[in-house]
Amino acid sequence: MNPANLLLMSIPALVALAGGILAAFWHPSRNARSLIQHFAAGVVLAALAVELLPEISREHAPGPVLAGCFALGSLFMYALKLWAMRMAHQGALSGAAGAGTQGLFAATFIDIAVDGFIIGAGFATGGETGPILAIGLSAEVLFLGLSLTSDTIKGWRIVAVSGALGAVVLAASLLGSFVLSGASNAVIGGTLAFSAAALLYLVTEELLMEAHEIEEKPVSTLVLFGGFLAFWTIQLVGV
Repeated sequence: MNPANLLLMSIPALVALAGGILAAFWHPSRNARSLIQHFAAGVVLAALAVELLPEISREHAPGPVLAGCFALGSLFMYALKLWAMRMAHQGALSGAAGAGTQGLFAATFIDIAVDGFIIGAGFATGGETGPILAIGLSAEVLFLGLSLTSDTIKGWRIVAVSGALGAVVLAASLLGSFVLSGASNAVIGGTLAFSAAALLYLVTEELLMEAHEIEEKPVSTLVLFGGFLAFWTIQLVGV
């Protein structure tokens, strides 16, 4: 593993830990969290539009493979949502303290593993895709760290969970890079198509839906576009 790539892969893990440390001392209001979610959604949309989808086209994988893998990614994320909802419902029925958050935490760890694998797939393609995805998806990882505060997890426990999230995203990135290194165009293209469905789900069914649970302020629109512009700027300057 190239030391430079390893350092870049570590960025989301470090950001996750930093988000947990920040959350241990700062509990953002619902309005502040909504703005953070809008910014993260803009970043993820930009990752799809300006980096991931063009990279899929550059792989020249067969169209049926790409369509099939995107459909599989959609079904996977749909199944994950149903499972998380079922876990939350069972927890609410049991009445046990913290039971309702177990499904949320499990789904969060699966989400972060998928994100890590996406980053690893980007590094396997070579070029700027991996580094740009690692930097861009760090915004989402930061939000996850800030959103861990609940009635059952507070203080330094948040830091521990955030550290675990960071370890998962780094391990998944390394796994994705190793497994896909030297893979055919069809395999890499299919993996990226699957990843595109996962990121699209993240924006539409998680970040923006949660952000709109409160009355949206007009400035939220600007924050969304600001997130998009921030990621696009990173891609344009070729960081």
